[in-house]
Amino acid sequence: MAGNPHHQRRYEKGTWELREGARSRIGELRARVHVAKGRALDDADPGVRSAAPALADEAFCELQAAEDALGHGTHPGHRPNKHLAVANVHIDAAYSLLLRLAPLADVQALMPGLVAVVREQLPIADERRKRVEEIAQEVRDAPLTPAQRAALVGAVVTAQQALQREKLRALSFVRIVLMVSLGLAVMAVTVAVLGVWAPDVVPLCFRPEGIGIVCPTGMEPPSNARDLDVAFGRAASTWDYPVVEMTGTVAASVAAALSLRHIRGTSAPYNVPVALALLKLPMGALTAVLGLLLMRGDFVPGLSALDSSAQIIAWALIFGYAQQVFTKFVDDQGLAVMNAIGCPHAAQTVRLAESPHPPR
Repeated sequence: MAGNPHHQRRYEKGTWELREGARSRIGELRARVHVAKGRALDDADPGVRSAAPALADEAFCELQAAEDALGHGTHPGHRPNKHLAVANVHIDAAYSLLLRLAPLADVQALMPGLVAVVREQLPIADERRKRVEEIAQEVRDAPLTPAQRAALVGAVVTAQQALQREKLRALSFVRIVLMVSLGLAVMAVTVAVLGVWAPDVVPLCFRPEGIGIVCPTGMEPPSNARDLDVAFGRAASTWDYPVVEMTGTVAASVAAALSLRHIRGTSAPYNVPVALALLKLPMGALTAVLGLLLMRGDFVPGLSALDSSAQIIAWALIFGYAQQVFTKFVDDQGLAVMNAIGCPHAAQTVRLAESPHPPR
């Protein structure tokens, strides 16, 4: 069974489409390296002929490393999506070697795409980007020179490294958000368990005038008890905290669904939107409880005595949805991380191109 390729493919981790796209890219580059090597060996320049075998062999090694990285048994812990990032690093290296190996005329034909990659990933003030744009202007009426190719390949390598850093940044961001979400979830469950175990310690109850004691899951008629803590403890139910937290979680899930309308998809194998949505759920449970405790402590003037259980549940919904106020900053950061994976400097280029007086 270990030798069955279908069995191995079945248990590979990561996005299937991205993995197959990487495999197709490896096959394409391998064929292009073969062709470029043959043409370089026939070149009239002895320097090109002598460098061709080393460049081609190293490109084949990089492509083989990328193919190995996509296999199932080569990743410690079989961590999802890690192999895609590693494979892309090797593919980028092979492509850079291909640009150094290919004839100058072929590299010149690829100039529009190479310039676009550099513009997408490097800021407009970067000297390497400026040099690439100068080269693009110079080769319109003249052939590409070896020195120009060296500068061009160097800028492309830098742009590829910048993209990889942004992808690693997205992965780190997702890890942080998931760890915080897990910590908040553990805290919310702990609060719920303590509320079930000792509901009379910090009851979520109110005492409106002439009504009695009102709790999230029930109420007690008016009494003459002087010790309010004792009266609240008798009225509190083991279901109060779980019901309030569940209500806050439901409200937070609605807020999470609505917040997704501002987030576009990404081709990177990192689920930033899912991590952001998961963060809101335990936050909603905790903000519902904390909001009611603030109201019970007369923190909000005029809202310290709710009249019925329905009002308490309604306020729990409001406080659960209000977690959006705190998680909005995380949503903005997540959106910035996703945009950086795409074209972080493309919008700046468009604005400068549309300017009536672009800088020189």
